[in-house]
Amino acid sequence: MVNNALNISAYEGLPPAEVGNGRSRIRSGPLYEVADVLALLAQGDNKTNLWTRKCVQDVGRLAFDIADVRELLKQALTKGEYINSEWCVQKPTGPWAACDSYRLLRDEWNDNSYKHLRYEYYVKFAIAKTGKLLLLVSCHLSQ
Repeated sequence: MVNNALNISAYEGLPPAEVGNGRSRIRSGPLYEVADVLALLAQGDNKTNLWTRKCVQDVGRLAFDIADVRELLKQALTKGEYINSEWCVQKPTGPWAACDSYRLLRDEWNDNSYKHLRYEYYVKFAIAKTGKLLLLVSCHLSQ
């Protein structure tokens, strides 16, 4: 399918010409400075948007609220590791956002096991073209 969508992220590149699977790797990265993302996170909950339907579903499965998601992203940026950058599409017809992906390993108490377990989280985000909003594309436990 040919892509007629626009780039709504702060990254200046052009989205891929073909939609494909809804993602396309960007060779350079990370695209967003950690300090810039942390500054946006410090501004409050109204600056973060769960941008894709899958992200909304994933966050619901985790039983996280937006404050939990923001804290997870903060930890991923400061204690996790950068994975890659890629173009992500919201729907088959667009729009597109250039995203950075991070992985975070975090020990958490598990009530069913009565012990701490290590969980691996994956978060993918973009800064909107306005520079004032974080768009969360993915936030889930790795399988």
